[in-house]
Amino acid sequence: MEIIKIELVKITPSDLEELQKLGKQTFLETFAPFNSEEDIQHYLQTGFTDMKLLEEIANPGSAFYFAKLNNSPIGYLKLNFGNAQTELKDSEALEIERIYVLKEFQGQKAGQFLFTEALKIARNHGLKYIWLGVWEKNEKAIKFYEKNGFVAFDKHSFVLGSDIQTDVMMKLSLIN
Repeated sequence: MEIIKIELVKITPSDLEELQKLGKQTFLETFAPFNSEEDIQHYLQTGFTDMKLLEEIANPGSAFYFAKLNNSPIGYLKLNFGNAQTELKDSEALEIERIYVLKEFQGQKAGQFLFTEALKIARNHGLKYIWLGVWEKNEKAIKFYEKNGFVAFDKHSFVLGSDIQTDVMMKLSLIN
């Protein structure tokens, strides 16, 4: 069996176009089958604008990374620290806001690679836990996070176009 060598590459403003393309494609692959065309299109048009992404990349409390295979991005990771976190804003926590992998590379450990890298980053910062929000209907992602030790601790709303959805908030303690 061929061993896949994935690289973690920090995203900079010069990667904007590549991030937009990957972000839109992975969002479509993940959510289009379960949501209305109107809601998906609205999110694609507002969630991946140059201004929004450049602002997120420039935020000192956030970090974006590509998972690259043979120098091509196959997935990406967005992490938030401190006040950049979307909800808890806990200085002792790291939020994984996004882990997305192209459908053709799912099941090949790319998501696990990105998660493991996020875990290393959290530990290197001496943080106490990692948290995230995952759509309650995304059973595949929930199983992935549970397999990696996350437990549900709360819920919050996420608005996708005209649809108010529920995210399960999950947490992984880094303290033994």
